[in-house]
Amino acid sequence: MRETEVRVSFQPSGRTVYVLPGTRLMEAAAGAGIVVNQPCGGEGVCGKCRVLVAQGACAATDQEARIFTAKELADGWRLACQTTVCSPAIVEIPASSTLDAHQQILTQTNQTTPRTIDPPVRKRYVELSSPGRGNDAPDLVRLQEALGPFRVDISLLRVLPTTLREQKFRGTAVLADGELLDFEPDNTEQQILAVALDLGTTTLVAALLDMVSGEELAVASRQNPQTRFGDDVLSRIVYARRGPEGLSELHETIFEAIDAMIGELVEQAGVARQRIYVLSVAGNPTMQQLFCRIDPRWLGEVPFVSATGPGLHVPVAKLGVALHPRAIAYVFPVIGGFVGGDAVAGTLATQLTEQGRPTLLVDIGTNGEIVLWTGEKLLAASTAAGPAFEGARISHGMRGSSGAIEKVVVDGRLRINVIGDTPPVGICGSGLIDLAAELLRHGVICSTGRIQTPDQLADTVPDDLRRRIVVDDNNQLAFLVADESETGTGKPIFLAQRDVRELQLAAGAVRAGTLLLLQRAGLEPDDLEAVLIAGGFGNFVRRKNAQRIGLLPAGIPRTRIRFQGNTSLAGARLAATSCAARDKAERLAREAEHVDLSTDPAFQEAFAEAMVFPEAM
Repeated sequence: MRETEVRVSFQPSGRTVYVLPGTRLMEAAAGAGIVVNQPCGGEGVCGKCRVLVAQGACAATDQEARIFTAKELADGWRLACQTTVCSPAIVEIPASSTLDAHQQILTQTNQTTPRTIDPPVRKRYVELSSPGRGNDAPDLVRLQEALGPFRVDISLLRVLPTTLREQKFRGTAVLADGELLDFEPDNTEQQILAVALDLGTTTLVAALLDMVSGEELAVASRQNPQTRFGDDVLSRIVYARRGPEGLSELHETIFEAIDAMIGELVEQAGVARQRIYVLSVAGNPTMQQLFCRIDPRWLGEVPFVSATGPGLHVPVAKLGVALHPRAIAYVFPVIGGFVGGDAVAGTLATQLTEQGRPTLLVDIGTNGEIVLWTGEKLLAASTAAGPAFEGARISHGMRGSSGAIEKVVVDGRLRINVIGDTPPVGICGSGLIDLAAELLRHGVICSTGRIQTPDQLADTVPDDLRRRIVVDDNNQLAFLVADESETGTGKPIFLAQRDVRELQLAAGAVRAGTLLLLQRAGLEPDDLEAVLIAGGFGNFVRRKNAQRIGLLPAGIPRTRIRFQGNTSLAGARLAATSCAARDKAERLAREAEHVDLSTDPAFQEAFAEAMVFPEAM
């Protein structure tokens, strides 16, 4: 049943969520899109997730009493990983407690002060002497004497003489990678913007960045409209193979969405599109090639070869997005096969190769990427997890938006948490994992994935669960999550048998890939210092439930499983504002060893084994 939820507001972001009473504040923050730092894995021993509960603070735990002074506790200081929500609350999250504060490229001279360095675009205001008798140096020479050597595109050179004179030889030069992009009126040195884009198979997320301050000015997201051509990359590759028309349609569809998102960003921030000079893009190889209008057909045929390797620098004007006329898109480098820019961006953002001991990065999405740092080298693989975690191919599945059941708890009866505190209209990936895990624990679903009949259940199974086992319209057993009187559509929400199969496929692919990479490196799950869970969806997964359904190997201690948020976007942000970050991304892509699971005979056997849900933990 759906219960009355508790409102939690986060400052300074102003974001609000509704959660079930008893929800950990760390989880509530994740629901608001805020990733809180938790280097100890949520054990409450590092004290890095400090928050100030300005209103609605619950009683302090013993662990919090060891971290804070009596006065701090009285003022409302708590640990987000320990304190729970017991009443409507207002919570202030210091910047030092968010993961973003720990994802910047560090300077070599000061390893404690994170900051962006050497942005790819720089501006310089100049006042030049006007030409005259005895001072007839060419316009470009006059500019180069003030700025140093640079290249200039012929399109700019055609209008530059008139521009200089209209502005009385005063203005701001815009330079990128040794090229003059523009000469703007007045002093615009503080107006340098960039957009970072996570180009996902199912969802798109974009952030508008101030390259001077490093501040994030606005964020926009939406479903990838290419899903109408297929909800996985192989379907889109097949569509592109229809010919130039198919490829163009895929490209134009994505750019219409990106252009609309940028419109949202500039409206939110109150800035002009013409001040955006950089577009940084991270996605899987197929998505990046469709972004660049590069035929992806060879990614659909053995041996699955990408067209690109190193990162690309592409004039945005050639792609179809309205930014500054000479803005440049940086498209992330590719490791190999289906392991692309999103995996590189995640490796960059999490500083994976700086970890002292073996560490695993798992990006949970339609195209699941797994990167293993052994302590000496990088191994990277991709698994076709499918779109179940994004709510696709699930009878009542949906993305994590208003009306989605995002959390399921069974404590004698079924309790659900709905995003936006509204009647449910569907179930998203995190809710699907919760539901399956709870049904496995109570024996409603057996290890092979079959939904049991009421007479097959143990006597200890709660009556509330027993009565929810019904027969759906396809004459198949299903589990009733919410009846028609509870939903926002007036129709019941079920978990169907085929939904369980889709979840088995998705979880099994990720688990099999993880185990094979560990075997390749001669490691056991317990050898891992940490497991970093990435992806916009991955931030909402509950660790014990992810292990219960076999998404992650059970041998990994839960305290080592840490959420990293959307690392594809985080890496794209770094590359948007730092040339050093781009250089590091290029090195990581070339140093990583691509492990092609599709040609490994052991993968199919491991996949078949991983399709069976683990035994009770």
